[in-house]
Amino acid sequence: MSSFIDSLPPDLFDKTTLISLASTVVILLAALLLSRLVLDKNTPGSLRFLFIWHAFDALIHFFLEGSFVYLCLFASKAVEKGEIVKGSVLGEAWEGYFPSPYNYLGSAADVVHGAQAAGGDNVFARLWMVYAKADRRWAGVDLTVLSLELLTVFVVGPLCCLVCYDIAKKNARANIVMIILATAEIYGGFMTFCPEWLTGDVNLDTSNWMYLWLYLFFFNTLWVWIPFYSIWYASKDIMDAFRVRSASFSAKKVN
Repeated sequence: MSSFIDSLPPDLFDKTTLISLASTVVILLAALLLSRLVLDKNTPGSLRFLFIWHAFDALIHFFLEGSFVYLCLFASKAVEKGEIVKGSVLGEAWEGYFPSPYNYLGSAADVVHGAQAAGGDNVFARLWMVYAKADRRWAGVDLTVLSLELLTVFVVGPLCCLVCYDIAKKNARANIVMIILATAEIYGGFMTFCPEWLTGDVNLDTSNWMYLWLYLFFFNTLWVWIPFYSIWYASKDIMDAFRVRSASFSAKKVN
């Protein structure tokens, strides 16, 4: 037990960390409440779950990831070149600013962007700096991550809303959109972490249980397992429709 406690980060129960974790719970509760307001009481449990998931997904994309994109595009400050991290060593604590890519938005080499540049008064910047303790790329600008998040906020988020609308209206189009969304989510997760796997996880801190299993594993694999379930459910529903059509055609031929 003592070894487990020792593995937790010393700032586990600080105010910003607790707010960041609570914000996820609040978003989930909002998605649950929305499902109770708009879904028919006879909606199957599987569809209700998928509605809640896509509502939760949309809110996460718009509010949390949307804030990350905003900070990357509009928060910047000039720093001393010696304060910018030029490299990293696996397993070692890091200090300084995460470097912005060369010529990012036409900025000079001594300008950093993202949550790290926004200052302590920005609540979203503080939340992202908590997550950046596990994956430092989220403190600043990583071009792969930002490119994926732009698609996530402006394409995936609205499509999640479309799925919720279709489920509420009992429109079969939801199956097609769910497959598109789930494929995008799984691909996005791979592209987020594959660069780290290929470079020895230099930007990840897996030194304690919370960073490894809660921030990196749990919060990211949610967008793997549930999209796989979405694909399975939607594909099954589509195949059932094809079977009904085939049976109908067969019956017509007999008649």
